Amino acid sequence: MAIDRIFKDEASEEKGERARMASFIGAMAIADLVKTTLGPKGMDKILQSTGRGREVTVTNDGATILKSLHIDNPAAKVLVDISKVQDDEVGDGTTSVVVLAGELLREAEKLVNAKIHPMTIISGYRMAAECARDVLLQRVVDNKEDAEKFKSDLMKIARTTLSSKILSQDKEHFAQLAVDAVMRLKGSTNLESIQIIKKPGGSLKDSFLDEGFILDKKIGIGQPKRIENAKILVANTAMDTDKVKIYGARVRVDSMSKVAEIEGAEKEKMREKVQKIIAHGINCFINRQLIYNFPEELFADAGILAIEHADFEGIERLGLVTGGEIASTFDNPESVKLGYCKLIEEIMIGEDKLIHFSGCELGQACTIVLRGASHHVLDEAERSLHDALCVLSQTVNDSRVLLGGGWPEMVMAKEVDELARKTPGKKSHAIEAFSRALVAIPTTIADNAGLDSAELVAKLRAEHHKEGCTAGIDVISGSVGDMAELGISEAFKVKQAVLLSATEAAEMILRVDEIITCAPRRREDRM
Repeated sequence: MAIDRIFKDEASEEKGERARMASFIGAMAIADLVKTTLGPKGMDKILQSTGRGREVTVTNDGATILKSLHIDNPAAKVLVDISKVQDDEVGDGTTSVVVLAGELLREAEKLVNAKIHPMTIISGYRMAAECARDVLLQRVVDNKEDAEKFKSDLMKIARTTLSSKILSQDKEHFAQLAVDAVMRLKGSTNLESIQIIKKPGGSLKDSFLDEGFILDKKIGIGQPKRIENAKILVANTAMDTDKVKIYGARVRVDSMSKVAEIEGAEKEKMREKVQKIIAHGINCFINRQLIYNFPEELFADAGILAIEHADFEGIERLGLVTGGEIASTFDNPESVKLGYCKLIEEIMIGEDKLIHFSGCELGQACTIVLRGASHHVLDEAERSLHDALCVLSQTVNDSRVLLGGGWPEMVMAKEVDELARKTPGKKSHAIEAFSRALVAIPTTIADNAGLDSAELVAKLRAEHHKEGCTAGIDVISGSVGDMAELGISEAFKVKQAVLLSATEAAEMILRVDEIITCAPRRREDRM
C-alpha cells in the first residue's frame, strides 16, 4: 500500500517548492495585470463578460477589474480579496494594494531561492511595515482646525484621486462636485444620501450637483405638477387590487352582474384604503409598487401627487432624505412618520423628465447627475466619482493628509533601508526587500507614463536624502517635481490601509507550503 493513496483519485497536492512557486506566480500575474492601471497615466481595461448580452465594462478601478476575473489560483484569490476589502474600507488605492503585495512576493521569491526561511522573511516584513507606518505618521499634515486649508486639502485629494481616472480631463469640475457633496454630509461616512443618477447625452462637463433629491420617475397623468410644502408618505404596499385577479382561485358566478358586484366590492376596498391614506393629511404619496388607474384617479381628485414604482434604492433614500419612514399599513395615522420637503416639481434632464425634491429635512442629501457620451463612460465615471467620495468622506473623519505621487513610498523606503542597516541577521535582507518593493510603486507610476523609471527613481532617492523633502514624480512634465507645489495629496488612511493589507496578504501567501486541491464531487447519472 503506497503512502500516496491518502487522497482520492482526483485530488492533487503540491508540496514545498512547487506550491510556493504556484502561489508566487499566481500573485505576481495578478499584480502585473492591474499594474498598468496605476497612476495618472494608467491605462484602462476592457472586460467582456461571456454571459448573455456580453456586457462590456471599461474601467481602471483595480477592484472592479479583479472582481470580474474568475481565478483558479488560490494565492491570486487572496490578492483579489484584499483589493475588494480596500474598496469597501476606504474606496481608493485598490490597485496600489495589489501591486505592493505582488512586489513583496516577488522580492520574497528571490529571498526564498537564496535559502532564507519564509518565517524569517515574514518577521522582517513585519518590522519593516511597522517602521514604514511610523515614519508616515511623523510626516502627516493635519489641517483640521483651519477650515479653509482643510477644504483645499480635500480639493487636492479629490484631484489626485480623479487624475488616474476617466474624469481626469475635467478633474477640477468633478473635484469641486465631490468636495461639495461630502461637505454636506457633515462628517458622516454614509454615502447613501449622495445619490448618483446617470443620464446618457451631453458631455461629462455637463454633470452637476443638485442640492435636493431627484427621483428618476415621471409624474403621472392628471397629477399636480408642482407641490409646495409637501408632506410625503412613503409606502410599500399593493395598490393594484381594483381588478379581479385571484390567481388559481375559481370564482363561480351565475350571471355577469355578480362579477360586477365582486369588482364593485374590490373597488370599495380600494377606495377605503385610499381614504385611509388621504387621512394622513398628505399631499404626496410615493409607493414602491404599482398604483393602478382607479386609486391614481382618487389621488388626483384629492390633489395628491402619486408616484408609483419608485425603484428600491430610490425609495429608501427618499425616506432617509425627507425624514419619513416606509409604511405598509395605514390604520393608525398618528404612528406613521411623514416625510417633508419644501417643493416637489418636475424637471427635465436631457430627454427625460424627473421629479425633483428640494428643501429636504436632512440637509445632507444631494444628487449628482452625471452626463456622458455612453453607458460605458457613465459607469466608469460613477466608479471614479465613488472612489473620490469614499476617500473624501474618510478624510473628513481622519483629516491626516500626505503628499502623493510616489512621495510616501520613497519616504517609507528610505526609513526602512535605515532599519535594514541597523538590523543584524538574515532579517535585514527581508527588510531591504520590503524597501525595494515600496519603490516599485513610484517606478510603476513612471513606467506607465512612459518615462525612464530607473533614472527618475534614482533622482528621487537622492532628493529624499535631504531633510523635509517634498519630491515626487510629476508625470505631466515627466520629471521629479515638488508635490507640495503641485498640490498632489493623498489621504493617510488610504496609504495606511494599502501598506498594512499588502503586508498581511504577502505574509499569508508566504506561509503556504502545500496546496491541496480536492477532487470534484461526481454527479451521479440521473437516468
